[in-house]
Amino acid sequence: MRSVVTGGAGFIGSHLVDALAARGDEVLVLDDFSSGKRENLTGALQGGVAVTEIDVADSPAVFAAVEGFSPQSVFHLAAQIDVRRSMTDPAFDARLNVVGTVNALQAATRAGASKFVFTSTGGAIYGEGAERTDELPFAETARCDPFSVYGQSKLAAEGYVGFYARARGLPATTLRLGNVYGPRQDPATEAGVVAIFSEAGSDGRRPTVFGTGEQTRDYIHVADVVAALLAAQAADEPGPLNVGTGIETSILELVELVGMALGRDDFEPEFAPAREGEVERTALDTFLAAELLGWRAERTVETGLRQTLGPGPDPL
Repeated sequence: MRSVVTGGAGFIGSHLVDALAARGDEVLVLDDFSSGKRENLTGALQGGVAVTEIDVADSPAVFAAVEGFSPQSVFHLAAQIDVRRSMTDPAFDARLNVVGTVNALQAATRAGASKFVFTSTGGAIYGEGAERTDELPFAETARCDPFSVYGQSKLAAEGYVGFYARARGLPATTLRLGNVYGPRQDPATEAGVVAIFSEAGSDGRRPTVFGTGEQTRDYIHVADVVAALLAAQAADEPGPLNVGTGIETSILELVELVGMALGRDDFEPEFAPAREGEVERTALDTFLAAELLGWRAERTVETGLRQTLGPGPDPL
């Protein structure tokens, strides 16, 4: 199998690249290294994975790279994922998340790919769960009412994935991811609170919590996400399909769990004002992914944090 991974040097992408290479795929990574890191691909490069430095919004460059590789599968993970930046610079967000997705779809179609897998967001696309508590955890049939520019751009991109499937005959699956965490997540460049809290804990600092800390998220380990991506590649289901645990975990609960995993009994939060674009409550119903892909998350947030941060004193 020949597979292209856009954003393959990033947090999730590099774990996917490792999994594809381990099963024997020929893999081409497309990444501009604005947030992805070459060191994330050290093992993959030694195993023969190819890398092209490219801006996913540069259509001629993307077309040339993908068509030259002639992949059977294209995994599109390259994106702008920072909710705060999306609110301050909507055009930049749309350039990467909408134009970049259209370029990847067009390139896959031109190259004759037999599968396109798109990573969307479940955490930001449904909107505010605190106002729709009877719908939590959100199923794929729930109204999409994004609370941020980031969520809106991902919803727009999903529309283009559906169009290319219908009008261009490109087999495609969309996965809506929860809040992903795990090894290689960069607290400086990734929108990952687990990595941010982990860095603070390891440095002896206190975590900063924006808002009350009662806001909830559906945290999903990157290894479970990679398993879902591989299952989506092998399936004929178009989606969208939620990829999460179905469990709400509050920020304050997460502070406690991270502190325990790091052995910090003094890991008390400092509070700051809430930030624009952040929802108060969300969680994802993953029944369809289990039914249609045979996929379920294998890790709770407690076991996932153990694997990510270390065993600590085992109080979890």
